[in-house]
Amino acid sequence: MENERVIIFPLGESAMTIEFADAISLAANKRAISLARRLTENPFDGLIEAVPAYSSTTIFYDFSIVKKNFSAFPTAFAAVRNFVEKALTELPDAENENSRLIEIPVSFAAHDALDLSFIAESKSLSEQQVIEIFTNRVYRVFMLGFLPGFAYMGEVDERIAAPRRANPRLQVPAGSVAVAGRQTGIYPFASPGGWHIIGRTDVEIFTPHSASPTLLQTGDTVKFYAQQQ
Repeated sequence: MENERVIIFPLGESAMTIEFADAISLAANKRAISLARRLTENPFDGLIEAVPAYSSTTIFYDFSIVKKNFSAFPTAFAAVRNFVEKALTELPDAENENSRLIEIPVSFAAHDALDLSFIAESKSLSEQQVIEIFTNRVYRVFMLGFLPGFAYMGEVDERIAAPRRANPRLQVPAGSVAVAGRQTGIYPFASPGGWHIIGRTDVEIFTPHSASPTLLQTGDTVKFYAQQQ
């Protein structure tokens, strides 16, 4: 890993970002997730949270605790950077990443797939072709964000990729399966949103009172399939 790109920079006095690439990258995402897990499982005093994204990890920490407990370092940032750099040397081989495969049924009925016809027409495809292209892929959960439990997944086949809607909806139904660019995601509950809705699932994505409130975790893989109508 010594020759791989790593850029570390502060976000204010209580956070830092470790960037592995400047674009979406499977290898960078695996490293970002692995680093977040390593620090979560082996926290230093003052660590609040380690959050992986597409190609980076952001570390949130309590400035006063770090400064007090690691006074040998000139700054809290320097102390945390030391822990991060050590963790980077201890990351497991990305090829040995363990990931779950989660299968999710989707209704592509007209009342659930509000933008399916738009995608089909704009791509000169039939609706059934769009469904087949979408369900023929296995998607990786690159990161969580936007809403609790909302998983950014990719990558969508270029044949059905579409930019965000010009006019976002004020209310997207819970469970809506949508695409934006080469990303796909599931709205965990009703909310505003600008992605194109191509289906809907009854699977609960976010259950706040359960031991594991988010169904999908970074590093998971997801296979969508058309449910019987």
